[in-house]
Amino acid sequence: MSRLLEVKNLSKFYTSKQGFFGAKSETVKAVNRISFHVDEQETLGIVGESGCGKSTTGRAVLRLHEPTEGEILYRGKDICKLSPEEMKPYRQKMQIVFQNANSALDPRWTVEQSLAEPIRLHYPQIGQKELDERIDRLMEEVGFAPMYKKKYPHEFSGGQRQRIGIAKAISVSPEFVVCDEPVSALDVSVQAQVLNLMKKLQRERNLSYMFISHDLSVIRFISDRVGVMYAGRLVEVAETKEFFENALHPYSRVLMAAVPKPVVMDDKDELYRGIGKIAKASREGCPFCSRCAQATERCRGEMPEQREVTEGHFVSCHLYE
Repeated sequence: MSRLLEVKNLSKFYTSKQGFFGAKSETVKAVNRISFHVDEQETLGIVGESGCGKSTTGRAVLRLHEPTEGEILYRGKDICKLSPEEMKPYRQKMQIVFQNANSALDPRWTVEQSLAEPIRLHYPQIGQKELDERIDRLMEEVGFAPMYKKKYPHEFSGGQRQRIGIAKAISVSPEFVVCDEPVSALDVSVQAQVLNLMKKLQRERNLSYMFISHDLSVIRFISDRVGVMYAGRLVEVAETKEFFENALHPYSRVLMAAVPKPVVMDDKDELYRGIGKIAKASREGCPFCSRCAQATERCRGEMPEQREVTEGHFVSCHLYE
């Protein structure tokens, strides 16, 4: 498989106002110098706690949030340097599925109108007959009879609305889709239906996914590789099978231990130190050091760089130098 997307040292910082009248300001490093890639027809799962920067990363990759620094190479082209006009072809190739399908669907519009909007935007010369046929095919692809396109979003269940949101994302034939917690608000049985649909569409349309979730079981099912985020940093990346058999970063092991199933692990009590409270990240050192039972003085004062421990298995931790 060839490289579709490569992200190098991506950062997204925000300024937080504090004190009376916002007299003081603090820089919040929502995403802090992370690097990863996504190959053609591959799913990279991004997992971590709420507030770790997963969703911000996904939106920064699409330039829905402008990156503070770094490179985003799409088929070798740095899209960070493109003007809004130059970005238009890439908007068609890169789409997003939101956690809440209502974010993508106007309640005043029928499903047909919602699906027609992006198609007309990216294919302005399309005729009405071809547009109708395309919308009918999209409805069938996500499991609806074409007649349902005349309905409004409120007439569907949450899982059905999410399938319509997926139909809207694929309506312009993208190559890469950011899936931002697309099943987290759904019942488990409905989650399985949506995940199976996404796998089916990936096979049929040769899609690449960046799949964001806080649920390790979902990530394990859908992903080819797994990336673990903590406090704006990507602390571990590995193939899915390798990750679940041999997670290396202390935070990854905490996540694995938190999965509700029998787990045999040495020094379990030590592993759990500080897990009950999300600590403020260290300014200079490893962001996880205040919660890590294995932290050293070096961890507190020096940010670990990402390094390849075994083939395809990357870890940002001083323990593996």
